Amino acid sequence: MNRRAHRIPHSAVRFRNRAAVSLALGAAFALAACSSSEGNDDAVGNSPTVTQSPTETASADPRETAKKEAIAAYQAYWKAMEQLYADKTGKSGHLDQYAASAALKNAEADAKRAHDRGRIVTGSVALTEQTVTKVEADGRIPYATVSSCLDISKWQKVDAKSKEPVSLPDDRLTKYVIVSTVEKYPEGWRVTSDEPQGKSC
Repeated sequence: MNRRAHRIPHSAVRFRNRAAVSLALGAAFALAACSSSEGNDDAVGNSPTVTQSPTETASADPRETAKKEAIAAYQAYWKAMEQLYADKTGKSGHLDQYAASAALKNAEADAKRAHDRGRIVTGSVALTEQTVTKVEADGRIPYATVSSCLDISKWQKVDAKSKEPVSLPDDRLTKYVIVSTVEKYPEGWRVTSDEPQGKSC
């Protein structure tokens, strides 16, 4: 399995198409929401406690469960990325809770380079057309391949002090297809690679 990390591109395609996610950044940042959960109501008075039956648990499709969990982790990952790049100290986002391997290493390195140059990224990214194209739920390391349309047109690189936008190439892609790998670690699902496909969506 290819574990290439992503970076936030200066021009979506131009920045490390091999392991970097395009962002409207000059230095190329590695380019996430929230998983939903169902809670059981506590018993009140003489009402019986509601519990999930063993049959319901056993009948759950492991592949479908893996898909849902991978998508949720992937969305949380992008939210963490937004926080990381918006904070010039690089301490926000807790990206290590949503990314691992080269994806985490490259993202943190790219963010630091941008912050060292006095630049941050404000706004947000948008993810649409998220589709799990491959899933392995029973292997030593369960994983899913996620394809989505990433829109970074509202994620803007600015000067950290003046908040003035930084000039970027006019021909850069701001909405493009990206394929990512999300793996299940003992601590939970983590994004391990992002690969911009070089085509708009």
